[in-house]
Amino acid sequence: MMIEGLRRLGFASRFVSGYLYDSALDGGETGMLGSGATHAWLEVFLPGAGWTHYDPTNRINAGYDLIPVAIARHPGQAVPLAGSWFGSAQDYLGMSINVAVRKLGDVSDPSGK
Repeated sequence: MMIEGLRRLGFASRFVSGYLYDSALDGGETGMLGSGATHAWLEVFLPGAGWTHYDPTNRINAGYDLIPVAIARHPGQAVPLAGSWFGSAQDYLGMSINVAVRKLGDVSDPSGK
């Protein structure tokens, strides 16, 4: 809804799908909404600043917490997984996916330690 509202105001905006890094999860705590799973936010083009990320769910913008994977004009164009199944029902063995977004090193430390 925010994307369409921004477009009506004359700002170019687009849908972003990716992951939300939350340092609270590194310590086993409960973190921001959407962290630890696929998350979505928007980008808005601001004259002079360019494309800027904004997550209205958690009220954060830019930074290293938003990890984009797909950017599209419409959410339907950024589907994280799509496919088809051909075969017998008994052939299906299942599928599970586990994604953990963790910090590897301090960005201010060039050695990555």
